[in-house]
Amino acid sequence: MADLSLLFGGDLNVGPTGDLALSDGPALTEQRVLRRLLTNGGDYIWQLNYGAGLGQFVGQPGAAAVIMGVARTQMLLEAAVARSPAPAVRITSAVDGTVNLTIQYTDALVGKNNFLSFSL
Repeated sequence: MADLSLLFGGDLNVGPTGDLALSDGPALTEQRVLRRLLTNGGDYIWQLNYGAGLGQFVGQPGAAAVIMGVARTQMLLEAAVARSPAPAVRITSAVDGTVNLTIQYTDALVGKNNFLSFSL
């Protein structure tokens, strides 16, 4: 089922006909994964356990193992992500303190492997 096209922290997108753009398939799953990983736990008052709150780790040195665990746990809670094979989270730390995440997961809706990379 399609949903509005909205990347976390961005604005709604406009489609080619001037209407609000829709997202489905792998793009929708990516939107949902990013929203779950970057939303702070407790921010959704109707679903207090939703969200990894990875933004809280910005500037915290040595948090790579915790970030990996939190990200993987939240990925397994996302209905659009297949449980098998389990999502793989890889963390690298840059000299400037930036933490880079690369997540490999299988989209449960279409059965396709996807990669998602972003920095904290």
